[in-house]
Amino acid sequence: MPNTAIQNLIDQFSQIKQKLEIDVEEKRAQFNYQLRKNKVSFEKTLHNTHKKLKTSALRYLANANPLYIVTIPIVYAMIVPLVLLDLLASLYQYVCFPIYKIKKIKRSDHIVVDRHKLGYLNIFEKFNCVYCGYAGGLLSYVVELASLTEQFWCPIKHASKVKNPHDRYWSFIDYGDADGYVCHLDSRQQKNKTQ
Repeated sequence: MPNTAIQNLIDQFSQIKQKLEIDVEEKRAQFNYQLRKNKVSFEKTLHNTHKKLKTSALRYLANANPLYIVTIPIVYAMIVPLVLLDLLASLYQYVCFPIYKIKKIKRSDHIVVDRHKLGYLNIFEKFNCVYCGYAGGLLSYVVELASLTEQFWCPIKHASKVKNPHDRYWSFIDYGDADGYVCHLDSRQQKNKTQ
């Protein structure tokens, strides 16, 4: 039986996320840019102003903390496991989700790489933005795949407190609710028989 108090909180959280999206839309108007078919365009005078604010690549390097520069190989070496994770996670979704009858998610909804187009970023900042957009988006994509899988196979809350759980977690079965889990298994089996 669903917990209506928890469902009310989930609904409130969804409303808060919608309000945050409205704020982003208002910022588009404030910073005078248009988003058409995932392409960003600024008004020409604002674009020129952005270019004037850009720190040159040489000045950026000269002012950089030397310890930051030393860490660069460690940071960018992570691209190897990230690309491997991307390939395996996508393969997993395309092979397993149809079998589990889970709707596939769009990778492009999570991996968004567009900050490098800002005129006030130099070449190093742009490169960093591409890398971070890919890495952060990829991890969001993988969390989404994992949460859908968890919802299908083991939608049970943990006994221990979980820091920053995914959105689906709150509608999971309470820890120790054996009847709820058995009902979930029964409904999943019935659903799979009818599909």
